[in-house]
Amino acid sequence: MAIIVRLDRMMADRKMSLNELADKVGLSNVNMSNLKTGKMKGIRFETLNSICKVLDCQPGEILEYTPDEDDE
Repeated sequence: MAIIVRLDRMMADRKMSLNELADKVGLSNVNMSNLKTGKMKGIRFETLNSICKVLDCQPGEILEYTPDEDDE
C-alpha cells in the first residue's frame, strides 16, 4: 500500500504508550494496534481528528504517501 502509518514514531516522540493513546482516543487496543501496524484498510476522519488532538500533531505527521512500484 502507498500510505504508510507513522503513528509509532509520533507516539515515541510524545512518550505515549499504545494503551494510553487507545484509551484517550476511545479505540480498543486491538484497533489502535492494527492502525499502528498499517493493517487497517481505512480510518475515519473523526478518529484521525482525535488522534491528532491527543498527540498534538498534524495528519501529515502520522500518514505518509509513498508511491508503489506499480504507480510509477
